This record gives sequence, structure tokens and C-alpha cells, in this order.
Amino acid sequence: MPSKSAVCEVSVVLPAHNEARGIGRAVQVLSSILEGVAASHEIIVVDDGSRDQTFETAAALCAHNPQLRVLSLSRNFGKEAALLAGLTAASGRAVITMDADLQHPPALIPVFLTHWRNGAKVVHGVKEDRQTDSLPQRLRARVFNALLTRLGGFNCSNCSDYKLLDREVVDILTTRMPERNRLYRGLASWVGFRQEFVGFVVAERLDGASSFSLKALMALATTALVSFSTIPLRIVTFLGALTLLLGVGVAGEAFWSWSHDRAVSGFMTLIMTLLIIGSCIMISLGIIGEYVGRIYEELKARPVFLVERRAGFEE
Repeated sequence: MPSKSAVCEVSVVLPAHNEARGIGRAVQVLSSILEGVAASHEIIVVDDGSRDQTFETAAALCAHNPQLRVLSLSRNFGKEAALLAGLTAASGRAVITMDADLQHPPALIPVFLTHWRNGAKVVHGVKEDRQTDSLPQRLRARVFNALLTRLGGFNCSNCSDYKLLDREVVDILTTRMPERNRLYRGLASWVGFRQEFVGFVVAERLDGASSFSLKALMALATTALVSFSTIPLRIVTFLGALTLLLGVGVAGEAFWSWSHDRAVSGFMTLIMTLLIIGSCIMISLGIIGEYVGRIYEELKARPVFLVERRAGFEE
């Protein structure tokens, strides 16, 4: 586990993957804002197995910024693991998570803190405009958020990982929710407490390109469905009932043809029935397999992340 520093008022967690070109700018912008709105603060950069010099670049800044801490994971564990690593290391009474590319506007941090000081336990950043994303990216995000909202049982419309969590919520997420397959934005909504929402416009990315691929989004969507809903398992029951109705229909058609002295077209009926039943069985096995696979992952109890290097933390 990453070691904690002395308790401060506000921690900002920045998961970073191949962000060497822009991490210095992010730290500078955040430091200038936090110095004016927080009694004490820390910035935690979590290098998620970058292939560039993200860790070295961020670690070099620690010499001139005593509020900066840097973690480097032993490999690329994914954004969800990097967020958990940052939350685990954070010591702030309020913890803000945001992207290191500054597409989450740091200027809203004072607004987040105002809601927190007025009693909110969770403050969500909600995307009001995604014009910086391509049309396929916007469509994928819309489908993902709609599925999570409908199946997860909580509002996740245009939600993001730009959030503020009270210390009580951070402790719940890091110590009382041990699941390995995690969806941070879902868990932050699921915990309840008083929650507020702040809209923002996604800023242009200044350096590089997003490393969040369609494959990563599909994996995140699968985690969302399996972790927050049993509806896919009910689909298995629905497919079974549908197949039963099909069988009854085919049997009824065959009986009607027989009773009216008509020849029953057995071959095509048999092939069609076998294909439908086989498809339903394979879909059902796939759905059940996803849940069994997740149970297997949980039972292995491997750590969600491993820290290889750190800088800026108290020994």
C-alpha cells in the first residue's frame, strides 16, 4: 500500500498514463488554484505504467513542490486501479479526482469545495458539452451512460471521474469495498450520502491523444453491467422462456398440419429450431460465464495495483 503523508485539507488525485509532456503544466495550474482555496493541500500523481517519462518528469518536480507526491505502478493496471491507488494514498479531508490532461477544468475546484463545506459528501462533475470528442466517442459514451443509469439504478448521465469525495466516503471506497473489478463513478454514486452535481464543458486536450480506447470502454461497460446489475442473468431466464414458446409453437404447427392431413416440413423446422436453441444456449453460457469469471477473479484476491516507485512521500 502507498504510504500516506500528514493529514491535509484537500488532496487532488491525478491518474496519468503517458502524460510526460503535460504533467508539469497540470501540477502548476493545480498548485496555483489550491493555494488560494485550501488551508493545506497535496497533489498525488499516479503513473499507471507509462511508457514515457511520466514518473521521472513528475518526480523531478517534487524538489520544488513539497505538496507533490508521485506513485508509479509496476505496470499498466488501468485507470480504475490508478484511481484506487491515489485514493488509498490521499490524506486529505476532501479528495478530488480528475484527469491529468486538464480536460476536467481545475477552475471548478472552488465550486466543488463550496459544496463540500456546505455538507455534501460527494460532488460529481457532469459533462454538459462533449464537442471535443468525435461523433463515435460521443455515441459510445451516451450508450454507456444510458446503460449504467438504467441497469445500475442510479443517475450516471454524462458522469465523469471528476469528483470530490469526503474523507468518510474515501475510507468506505478504500477499506470497505474490496472488489477487484471496480467502476469508480458507479461506486461513488452507489454509496449515497448527500450528493451534488456541477456541470462543466470538456476542455480541449493540450498534449497528446487520449489512450482510452473502444476496447477499454467495452471492458468498463462489462464491469458496470456485472458489478451493478443482475439483469443479464434474468435475460437467461427470458431466453429459456422464449425457446419454450418457440417449441410450443412448432409443436402446435406440426399438430395442426398432421390433423389436417398435411405433410410436416420436418427438415427446415428442425434446423431452425436447433439454431435458435443453440444460439440461446451460447448466449446464456456467455452471460453466466461473465459472472463466474468475475467471481473467480474476486476469489483469487490479487491486489488491484502494485506500487513500484514513489516520490515526495514522507518516509
